[in-house]
Amino acid sequence: MLTRVVVAPSGFKESLSAQAAADAIADGVRRVLPDAELDLIPLVDGGEGTAATLAAATSGRLVALPATGPVGEPIGTHFALLGSRDTAVVEMAAVAGLSLVPRALRDPGATTTYGVGELIRAALDTGVRRVLIGCGDSGTSDGGAGALQALGARLLDADGFELPRGGRELTRLARIDPSGLDPRLRDVELLVACNPYNVLCGERGVARVFGPQKGATPAQVEHLSAGLENWAYVLTRDLGAVGTDLHHGPGTGASGGLGAGLAALGARLLPRFEVLLDHLDLDARLASADLVVTAEGAMDRQTPRGKVPAEVARRAKLSGRPVLALAGTLGEGAHDVPGVDAFSGILPAPMALAEALVRASELLTDATERALRMILLGSRLPAHAEVSGTQRPSSVR
Repeated sequence: MLTRVVVAPSGFKESLSAQAAADAIADGVRRVLPDAELDLIPLVDGGEGTAATLAAATSGRLVALPATGPVGEPIGTHFALLGSRDTAVVEMAAVAGLSLVPRALRDPGATTTYGVGELIRAALDTGVRRVLIGCGDSGTSDGGAGALQALGARLLDADGFELPRGGRELTRLARIDPSGLDPRLRDVELLVACNPYNVLCGERGVARVFGPQKGATPAQVEHLSAGLENWAYVLTRDLGAVGTDLHHGPGTGASGGLGAGLAALGARLLPRFEVLLDHLDLDARLASADLVVTAEGAMDRQTPRGKVPAEVARRAKLSGRPVLALAGTLGEGAHDVPGVDAFSGILPAPMALAEALVRASELLTDATERALRMILLGSRLPAHAEVSGTQRPSSVR
């Protein structure tokens, strides 16, 4: 009998936060197993909700402040101070995320990470010794150029004029003047929690892989790719990043190339789950489960490449725990996620995306109920059921 269920989902982009997804799944579990012990672990991957989740997990707090949003307008945002008081968490999605870019303004050549640099500066004002930058759910493709501008770097064209903000300007970058960079950056540890599979340049570069999702046309994708190639070259030359592969190094493409820009300042690019999940005691909580339920918005061949369900399944299998995965949509490769024992889409029938986004909580709860009822039915079937009064043939000749 299932007596302890661990619920460890990620958020569903532009629909459900990780906490909302966990709550929806829990409601579905309670319909079938009202007496089960539930352990809800909403998981973050560096994207939306990262700062709030880590603040709550460490008895820290959120610091609210205004900053420059991705389309250049002031917005209300936040960063977190963890309970240790020596670490701040800057969530790039909270100031430069795709959800902050109105659909009519989705042009990754124009959006900026300037607000990320402003949040880092504000975190430095608190006297922390470490700043953790969560990368994910970005609406930008400027290589972190805006963040460096906010931190004091001057990006200059061939005539010595400062470049406007936005990734489309990077093809004109001739020189970086680092003399105005905030000197406190030398005394603080910068850690970037990112997906190591995301690289800045090349055929699998961030502009080509994620640019279309952010509104880029094919022509814009090529222009952004060329700009990021130039950005990596100038960063390496002018900021002394020799020995660091800013073009193709793991994580350099995180959040539209923010990883590369911060790496040029000396930041360490680390696999996001190594950095983020240690605060949640995840392994021990998974090991105590009778069933683990995880979820994400889309489950497909990209899921094993650093997505939450794959990481949950990997860790759960270290303790031999069974894993059920639920997803808003199922794509090619959904059946090939290592460690996932069963999976299901949450849509009961075809429906418009807009409707699915609005009804996501309801659909996830209902899908959880359906999946658990099937699991319980399967557990009651005899291992070698035979039709009464018949015999199976011993062989076919």
